[in-house]
This record gives sequence, C-alpha cells and structure tokens, in this order.
Amino acid sequence: MMDNVIVIGIAGGTGCGKSTMINRIKEEFSEKITIISHDFYYKQHNDIPFEERKLLNYDHPNSFDTDLMIEHIRKLARGESIERPVYDFTIHNRIDETVTVRPAKVIIVEGILIFECRELRDLFDIKVSIDTDADVRIIRRIIRDVNERGRTLDSVVNQYLTTVKPMHEQFVEPSKKFADIIVLEGGYNVVALEMLNQRIHSLLEEI
Repeated sequence: MMDNVIVIGIAGGTGCGKSTMINRIKEEFSEKITIISHDFYYKQHNDIPFEERKLLNYDHPNSFDTDLMIEHIRKLARGESIERPVYDFTIHNRIDETVTVRPAKVIIVEGILIFECRELRDLFDIKVSIDTDADVRIIRRIIRDVNERGRTLDSVVNQYLTTVKPMHEQFVEPSKKFADIIVLEGGYNVVALEMLNQRIHSLLEEI
C-alpha cells in the first residue's frame, strides 16, 4: 500500500458493470472513497476537427494520457488534491474545466484498459476484472451512448464493430490475467461484492 492508502483497480470491457460495482462499494464506504476513471484522461485533440475526432480509435491504449493519471494517483496517495481533466463525450474532446479531487483512504481506479499498462497496474493493491457476456455489454453500451452521450444508434454499432470489439479482443481480454479477482456480472454479483467489501474493511484496519 502507498502511504497508508488502498488503491483498487476495477477493469473490464465496455458495459460490463464497473460503474454498478463501484457505486455499491461507495455505498459501503462513502466518504472514505475517491474514484478516478480512465475515461477522464482521454487525450486532448484541439488540433483535429470534430468530424475527424469522431473517427478516432478511443479504445486503444494510446488514446489515454495514462502518464498523467499515474501522476494523479500518486499525488492522491500522498494526501494531495488533484485537478483532474474533464472529457466531453458529445464533442469527443477534453474541455478547459477541471474538477478538484480530494484524497481518501480508498482510491478506486476504473477503466477498460487500466491493467494493460504495467506502471499503472503496479499501483493497485487489489485488481478486479469484471466479466460479462458480450451481448449484454453491447446492449448496455448502446443505451448509455445514445441516452447519455448524444450518439446515434448507427454510430454506436459502427464504433463497436470497427474499434471496440477488436480492441477488446486485443487488449482488454488478455489483461484479465493480471486480475486478483474475476467477478461475473459486476455489481450484480452480491457474493463477490460482499467478499470485496470485506477485504477492503480488513485492509483499512491495517492502516
């Protein structure tokens, strides 16, 4: 553990249930938890027009400013606040605003590719991979992207077939081998959630 802080990585393919699991953990530990999403750290592309930004591959490790994320996790572990980026999915770009994130005893880091980078995954005390049927994941992604991110059905399906699915097979699926725990159905798996919460309680007692 870094500086008496527990860092938990929760990974898994798009729509697998990461957010549901994190919300359930947050219910258990409330103010003791800080959450950082890899999605916040998509690279800025002010030099690329909107129509071209729509066509970029956002499911490749190079899409993320992972070095900045690592720096921010280390700062939080040292008890320092950070100014994390804000990414606007409707324009496929970061905006100028930042959000202040304050340190906590438990830092949860979530994202589809957080186990792909060794330097990042070495920061995690617990590594959780969520495994959910591909059909369920694509349905959840369609609902989310259409309702929350202003996408059309055609654009979501096209992106899934051209980049999301191939990148999942190339990077996400192989990175499961680095997980300490593989959880089926994410936050809907009550037994796994209770076991994970108990482990966090045990680690908190040690610091």
